[in-house]
Amino acid sequence: MIEAVMIWNEPNNKSHWDFALDPDWSQFARMAALAADAVRAERPAIKRVLGGISPIDPLFLTNLGGRGLLDKLDVVAVHGFPLDWNHWQIHEWADKLGEVRAVTELPIWVTEVGVSSFGAEEVQEFGVRRTAELLAGKVDRVHWYSLFDLPKAWPATTRHREAEGSSYYRHFYMGLIQEDGTAKLALRQFRELTPAMGICQWFHFEDPRLDDGVRWLSELGVRHLRTGLSWADSYRPGWERWFDRQMKALEPFEVTVTFCFTPEQRGAQPHHTSPPLYADEFAEFCARMVRRYG
Repeated sequence: MIEAVMIWNEPNNKSHWDFALDPDWSQFARMAALAADAVRAERPAIKRVLGGISPIDPLFLTNLGGRGLLDKLDVVAVHGFPLDWNHWQIHEWADKLGEVRAVTELPIWVTEVGVSSFGAEEVQEFGVRRTAELLAGKVDRVHWYSLFDLPKAWPATTRHREAEGSSYYRHFYMGLIQEDGTAKLALRQFRELTPAMGICQWFHFEDPRLDDGVRWLSELGVRHLRTGLSWADSYRPGWERWFDRQMKALEPFEVTVTFCFTPEQRGAQPHHTSPPLYADEFAEFCARMVRRYG
């Protein structure tokens, strides 16, 4: 069942929101506020979560708070990858959470935290264990990113790609399970941490890994799952069939479903990071989805 709706993903990261088109995030704040109201009108019991911020930036939250957005939400979410992409060390998690608590009284969820096996599986194994030690009891939700490695034939959702150097290729090694289905060393460590620790696993449109994903999640004892339904995908032929299949398969879990990605034909620019031409269209998509699956 849907436990929570996350409104967008990493809105302060230019791989997910084009803030050259929205330099003060006023368009994002309005769009997210309309979406939060729409979700509440349809399903008041569903928690409304600010799309996980990356980087963890209290000034960004202060900006949104000043625009009234945080008053319409139930949770703020943060993402952290200190061993791969962030410019801070893993032991600084408490400080990062403290920075957020200084600017909002809303509960904090860590909806993406992960460590790649790019350099060595042992690094990821350490990362799972140490992350659990640092975050246990500090937040209500922790979602490890991710269950599966990203297949190497698929692109990572980023606007930089090879310009990032090795940072780009780390995207493909974040899973606990390799592309060929082989379990990594960290999987055994993760198994000992469920159900307290959840998983963030994006299932792409018509993702062939869905059934294996459900089997693995059940076997590992995962209760809390974060995934997404793409607004852009809702313009593809057969989208209803795929969305129905995905959400039916995920019914055994407490799901945080992320709504994001602007359809090219609905954006100020033809890109999934673009602010939409009409903010109420995203709100209408969110309302339809919780009405259908909530």
